[in-house]
Amino acid sequence: MPRRWSPSPVMSASLCLHGLGAAGLGAEPAAWPQLLGALACNHALLACGMHPRSGMLGRNLTRLPGRGVRGVAITFDDGPHPEVTPRVLDILDTCGARATFFVIGERAARHASLVREIVRRGHAVENHTQRHPVDFATWGPWRLRREIAEAQQAIADASGRLPRYFRAPMGLRSPLLDPVLVLEGLSLVSWTRRGYDTVSRRPELILRRLTRGLADGDILLLHDATAKADGDGVPVVLTVLPRLIERIAAAGLRTATLLDGEVPTGGRDAGGAMRAGAAAPACPVPGGHA
Repeated sequence: MPRRWSPSPVMSASLCLHGLGAAGLGAEPAAWPQLLGALACNHALLACGMHPRSGMLGRNLTRLPGRGVRGVAITFDDGPHPEVTPRVLDILDTCGARATFFVIGERAARHASLVREIVRRGHAVENHTQRHPVDFATWGPWRLRREIAEAQQAIADASGRLPRYFRAPMGLRSPLLDPVLVLEGLSLVSWTRRGYDTVSRRPELILRRLTRGLADGDILLLHDATAKADGDGVPVVLTVLPRLIERIAAAGLRTATLLDGEVPTGGRDAGGAMRAGAAAPACPVPGGHA
């Protein structure tokens, strides 16, 4: 269901402060240094709210919503990639797992058949902007909406479905982002933990970051298009992913998409957890490494 925009307490206070500041400046122009100082402090507070996992500026999913058995959401950013994404899909198939792909609109349009393949295999495809601009969090509302709306259309054309979730480039959100997402029917998603696979070439370190404190409802972040390659030239995501899925299964948890939480039923009960005594999936590791 569409939701109405309701500003967070921090945003409500900021809007009120700006209104009072404008009124105060009109009534007492000589007070501008004090007013400017108050606004500077306010903007510093808003900057703290731009942190990827912060909820100060509006609703932000850092864990799967709802109660009960929900699963663990493995998410991939920055794709699709014509070489890496198909290999990620094959691993997910072999391991009996589902995932969510936050794709870039331009790449989705360029590789539309690959986006359709992601959907055909039962995964979710969501919005990660049209061009992945690095200064996205500094934009005004009209520019933000144009970027997000273009990606919505490109991804819908490729996948056949409008995305329902959005992740900002590098997770950095603008204070003006929340009402734009409401207009586009999107919910902001960040993560519980990230592996930093775009900077690290060490699969064990990435896996440790992702699985430390692993719990039901976690949202985990990896990258299919921009992950670093290890010493053998293999993108680290391809080595980490099967091990990650095995760790999730060993913990008695399931994988779930952000969209609907559905998972394959093989080896799992109706709730999605591994049945007692069920064997964990045999997941491939590139290069045959254990």
